Amino acid sequence: MYQPDSKIAEEFISDQEIKDTLAYADANKDNRELIISIIEKAKKLKGLSHREASVLLACEDKELIQKVFDLAIKIKEEFYGNRIVMFAPLYLANYCVNGCVYCPYHYKNKHIRRKKLSQEEIKKEVIALQDMGHKRLALETGEDPVNIPIEYVLESIKTIYGIKHKNGAIRRVNVNIAATTVENYKRLRDAGIGTYILFQETYHKDNYEVLHPTGPKHNYAYHTEAMDRAMEAGIDDVGIGVLFGLNMYRYDFAGLLMHAEHLEARFGVGPHTISVPRIRPADDVDPDEFENGINDDIFEKIVAILRVAVPYTGIIISTRETKESRERVLRVGVSQISGASSTSVGGYAEPEKPEDNSAQFERSDDRTLDEVVNWLLDLGHIPSFCTACYREGRTGDRFMSLVKSGQIANCCGPNAMMTLKEYLEDYASEDTKQKGEKVIKEALETITNPVVKQKAKEYIENIHEGKRDFRF
Repeated sequence: MYQPDSKIAEEFISDQEIKDTLAYADANKDNRELIISIIEKAKKLKGLSHREASVLLACEDKELIQKVFDLAIKIKEEFYGNRIVMFAPLYLANYCVNGCVYCPYHYKNKHIRRKKLSQEEIKKEVIALQDMGHKRLALETGEDPVNIPIEYVLESIKTIYGIKHKNGAIRRVNVNIAATTVENYKRLRDAGIGTYILFQETYHKDNYEVLHPTGPKHNYAYHTEAMDRAMEAGIDDVGIGVLFGLNMYRYDFAGLLMHAEHLEARFGVGPHTISVPRIRPADDVDPDEFENGINDDIFEKIVAILRVAVPYTGIIISTRETKESRERVLRVGVSQISGASSTSVGGYAEPEKPEDNSAQFERSDDRTLDEVVNWLLDLGHIPSFCTACYREGRTGDRFMSLVKSGQIANCCGPNAMMTLKEYLEDYASEDTKQKGEKVIKEALETITNPVVKQKAKEYIENIHEGKRDFRF
């Protein structure tokens, strides 16, 4: 039985409810009147249910889908403007005791190099990231209680926050590690993490157990209920996601939105972010073995519908995707992207040798951060390195209330401009700097609040004079 506010995984992610939802969507995929009514509901900016969104995903009417795309673009502009938040992953270690069949870190893989960064190596990696201009990291590890205990993760977070190099500093550390206990989530909260991120991979319980045949991750309920434990521990920004290509995408799409509904029902605030990775080639993993991959057209459709279904939630895309694919989904809903990523343990301070391969997956976009920033500017976006909300305590329900009221615009727009200005002053190529200065000048004139506009101009001038880290 489907119970969104239940603490039990199989009740808030109900297999029968998803099957009924898919049947309902199939039965109504040509119901023009219903689909138009769903689109009209989405225009009210209150989101859609998993059933309503699933009907849109099943719809194949090009005219109606274009209406969804147009609305997704409008909603993205309404809540996020033209800002795109930048981040980079930092892989601390790839030891793992799980047997996940889609991941090269699985314990049976004997020809991938196992690595764990020392605190000194972490410092070198972070300095290299700071020298690029990054301010926000996502920590990644395998799951191995012996080689990667929670104490190591906590020490690494402390190390990262403690590194100040030239004008560089990592101001927000998000964490993507295996499901753990309430007590450990409290320790992560106390360490000052930003968002806790954990991908479900697939919400189909039977398939999940086949894909995770051994190790702690085999426990579907423990993994699926991880966000509940994190929020019980006081981490109020959490990020969910599925790995498209492991299961029927429509099933996982419905499950993803049901998970968001559950968090809203139980804690009063949904996920801070949703990630939409697709399976990629990797060592000892052949993506051709997975028959449920999705093409770029379906991928764009998924992102657009997610944007109208959960308008207040950030959508993240990584360097798994090509430049062309990223450009398509940026337009219809994505609000955060990685840049110049290394998916190896290390690789920022010194490029990894081919024989030392420790990567989790192959990148499809290997441009430098400056090239990505330049590209975003050409597309009309403002690359943002902002971390202000996290550091000002605007998280969880406080963040969402500001977003829903529209007040967040008085913070996000100016903060994006100021962090871009920092990037231009300290790290940008001359071409990127010229483009960025033009964008900032134009964006300043769009600020409607005269007090905020004047203050933003003052801060930006102060940044030009060498001062750093202003924020609203």
